[in-house]
Amino acid sequence: MSKLKQSLKITIKAETFADKMNARLEDLRKNAKLPGFRPGQAPLSMIRQKYENSVKGEVLDDLINEQVASTLKEKQLRPAMRPAIKMDKYEDGKDIVLTVDFESLPEIKVKPFDKLTVEKMVATAGDKEIQDTLDKLATAKKTSELLKEDRATKTGDVVVIDYVGSIDGEEFKGGKGKGAYLELGSNTFIPGFEDQLVGHKVGDKVDVNVTFPENYHAKDLAGKKALFKTEIKELRAWKKPEFNDEFAKQFGSDTMDKLKEMIKAELDKEYARVAHMHAKRALFDALDKEYDFEIPESMAEAEFNGIWAQYEQAKKTGQLDEEEKKKSEADLKKDYQKIANRRVRLGLLLAKIADENQVKVEREDLTNAVMAEARRYPGQEKQVFEYYTKNPQAIEAIRAPIFEEKVVDFVLGKVQTKEKQISVADLYAFDPDKK
Repeated sequence: MSKLKQSLKITIKAETFADKMNARLEDLRKNAKLPGFRPGQAPLSMIRQKYENSVKGEVLDDLINEQVASTLKEKQLRPAMRPAIKMDKYEDGKDIVLTVDFESLPEIKVKPFDKLTVEKMVATAGDKEIQDTLDKLATAKKTSELLKEDRATKTGDVVVIDYVGSIDGEEFKGGKGKGAYLELGSNTFIPGFEDQLVGHKVGDKVDVNVTFPENYHAKDLAGKKALFKTEIKELRAWKKPEFNDEFAKQFGSDTMDKLKEMIKAELDKEYARVAHMHAKRALFDALDKEYDFEIPESMAEAEFNGIWAQYEQAKKTGQLDEEEKKKSEADLKKDYQKIANRRVRLGLLLAKIADENQVKVEREDLTNAVMAEARRYPGQEKQVFEYYTKNPQAIEAIRAPIFEEKVVDFVLGKVQTKEKQISVADLYAFDPDKK
């Protein structure tokens, strides 16, 4: 049997319950309006006759909760989850006897952190990464120029087209376009559409036959065959801007050198964030090996149920990953139970570390988090602040990850770290489960 499972017998004296009932009835008497009496003047016996049965359950619940809480505090017991309370004996005028069953939180002895070593990856942006980013910025600012040469279209060209779509000879809603820009080979239109426009010239009229995908967003078109009568109006080519100071000014920098410095700083910041995620995982792995205390079954079960609910939802919406598809549900349940146990154990350990070292989530931390969230919705900052102000649950949802990060950062500052310089590609490709 688990050492964490506890059972208490609690007796509530009949006199205590009677006193609580009388106090509650006296409160009601102050404002009660009974025929023939001014408010507050009705005899207690009449108040009891009218209200006793309706408030008895409420008074009993309050008294039981008070007694259970005070007993647990007195005995210095810390339940992992809400205790299960069973009423063994309850008769009018007699003592109330309760059985309280619960799992207590485990006693955890935090070990010295300097005995742990965590590998910390370091990656910095080089010329290639900076140039790749510049190319992406240039792509975002690209324009198209008209090609006057008389030649057939090819993949990569931009064509300007007019088209009219029909199914079984009937035009359908949303199937008509005029002066539409389309990059051949970009796969932005229906599969097969762009391929049929390759090898044609400006002025050509092309019958494009396609079949809408089965998962097409417009359900009335999904899986149906369609004909698009298409005319190529122009042949164009993408033109990227030149990398010069004028280009840099579009991104808030006076010169290309300053733009490159800004890009490098942002990239290095992002790489540091990814490296921190790996360091955090490495720390959790190290802590998981170092600690093996018993965990409350109720907490592990609750965590597993949450994970399994996510799996069921992913299965329902067809979003299972390939590894999940390969395994039976029995094997998946074993895997997810291990994950649930690990999460609970690490969560309890982090809470203990935080308690011993006064690591707390301050009001400033929450304010900064809400401000960061608000910045994601330009023009709606006020609504975001109001949402968090009026929803304590939303605040708690952001408190948990902030708390975890603060404890992780505290521990990472205490353990021994071993830096490992790696490439950017290796940083993003690293998988701790496939070392």
